[in-house]
Amino acid sequence: MINETLKFISDEVNSYLSLKLGINTDPRLILGNISRAMDNDVPGVNSLANRAILSLVNVEEDRVARQQENYVKTDSGITYKNPPTYINLYILFAVNRTEYTDSLKWLAYIIQFFQYQNVFTPISHPALDEKIEKLIVDLYTLNFEQINHLWSTMGGKYIPSVLYKVRQITINEDAVVSGGGLITEINNQAKSKLVVS
Repeated sequence: MINETLKFISDEVNSYLSLKLGINTDPRLILGNISRAMDNDVPGVNSLANRAILSLVNVEEDRVARQQENYVKTDSGITYKNPPTYINLYILFAVNRTEYTDSLKWLAYIIQFFQYQNVFTPISHPALDEKIEKLIVDLYTLNFEQINHLWSTMGGKYIPSVLYKVRQITINEDAVVSGGGLITEINNQAKSKLVVS
């Protein structure tokens, strides 16, 4: 679900950037490892150069939404399986444009997109994977010290960027641990004791 979520968000932001900046054959925003933005994969060519980059920087379990039940009741019985895991993704949008003013412009459009629309459901967005019930994207603000740690960890120089928290990603393996039938009758008959004298 992580890849599907990030691909969906990338496609939606790309559509918005095309609306604001004009149609382009190459995507303006790509999924990539931001720590590789300054590398040259082939001498003179860098696939992350002159683009906006969407990177996953952290995954956390959403313990508030966690379910405790390890069973599912059906018409024919009970199925025992582990409850789904709900996770939050922290995603970084960084704009690696040659012109600094273009980077700021693109970054403003990305922020504007999520201000305009930050909740995605299959009803509002049919392109959303059917296993994803809802995505909520919130701006996540870091202080200067946290920004410094983030970019130091990634081993890169700071470029214009913004961090968002994506909530309600569900990881659910449909593997059944065990199952059983329903209790349909309770027999509560007392046995009589035979007393021999």
